[in-house]
Amino acid sequence: MTQPPDRLYLLYHELRPSRSDYSYVVETDQFEKHIDLFFKLRKVEKAPGFYPEITFDDGHISNFEYALPILQSRALKAWFFITTGWTGQKPGYMGWPELRALHEDGQQIGAHGWSHTLLTHCDQSQLQKELLEARLTLEDKLGTSITTMSLPGGRSNQRVLSACRQAGYTQVFTSVPKAEPQPARSTVGRLNVRGDMTLEWIAKLFQPESGVLSGLQRQHQIKATAKTLLGDHLYEKLWALLNRQEPSTDVRDAANYEDPAHHQ
Repeated sequence: MTQPPDRLYLLYHELRPSRSDYSYVVETDQFEKHIDLFFKLRKVEKAPGFYPEITFDDGHISNFEYALPILQSRALKAWFFITTGWTGQKPGYMGWPELRALHEDGQQIGAHGWSHTLLTHCDQSQLQKELLEARLTLEDKLGTSITTMSLPGGRSNQRVLSACRQAGYTQVFTSVPKAEPQPARSTVGRLNVRGDMTLEWIAKLFQPESGVLSGLQRQHQIKATAKTLLGDHLYEKLWALLNRQEPSTDVRDAANYEDPAHHQ
């Protein structure tokens, strides 16, 4: 029996028709080129490279307005991880009608916490809201089972992973850039896609011999060490500076900034 190819999960956040200096924004035209590349890679039988998978975090309205039509035109499916407490409440993010439309189209819905709080900062009662209440609310509003979770800010430890299992999640998606063998395991790594990543560079990600992905893995290890030494608040300020976004002056807002596994 032929071994299925390892899968490389790409992580997107926000799309815009025009260019943005904010690193997590990908231009719509560029995203469409990415999707065309992924479509071609999926069609190649017995390809030596990785198989592309598409995910989105947060639930930004651009996922519905721009990403969904592009996916539909190519009959592709993606994972959409939703910050449940923002749904229908936070400007610029999807409401329940949009999420229902995604679900009815066959797109896969998962949770991304309740408020995007870093789960490693939560006590047990906070974890209950961020994990269990987020899942139950999505299930109630969408009428479907929710069993996948992506980690806000990519932050986790054994206590958090155990809490995810207890809250009913069978798979937890991380921000660790790595290819995943099949069948899928209980934790799934992903690669954050930045707006300054070229199509040619992304194509090389799917070629194991290029060494691009292994280089990102080494960078991720360095960043993990920096996070440990600096702490989340100082790391968030540094990340915001490097990624052209004003850092928050409120430590509670540090959760709004995720950790990209970017290239240099």
